[in-house]
Amino acid sequence: MKLICDSSAFAKRYVLEDGSEILDHLLQRASQLGLCTIVLPEIISGLNRRRREQLLSLDDYRTIKKNLIEDIHDAIVLQVTPSVISHSVNLLETNTLRAMDALHIACALEWQAELFATADRRQLTAAQNAGLLTEYIGQQDGCT
Repeated sequence: MKLICDSSAFAKRYVLEDGSEILDHLLQRASQLGLCTIVLPEIISGLNRRRREQLLSLDDYRTIKKNLIEDIHDAIVLQVTPSVISHSVNLLETNTLRAMDALHIACALEWQAELFATADRRQLTAAQNAGLLTEYIGQQDGCT
């Protein structure tokens, strides 16, 4: 199965919370994992917010960052191409959606993902409206 995770979903691999077990199960079933190029900066941003709020130690941050980079190295990193931009503009015009969320969905459409995983309800609805098969993996905690 060609699985794409947005940042809210993929962050659950590194921050144990509601939906982490679902994500692990999906990753085990996936034959290919696609990630939009913005996953790394979005998750790093959320992790640094947790550090500022003293919810994450520097040592834990470093370990998570190392694991995240290794996982992304093993994934198919989907680039923001003119076609992805075109899809994202259409998504933004037809849904209540943030720009970065539209890019994740647009990458999924361009890559022809078989399953789109997210922890963001608005993004879930937009992905479904775009014709993607979706998996909601628990509430977004703000790590992204």
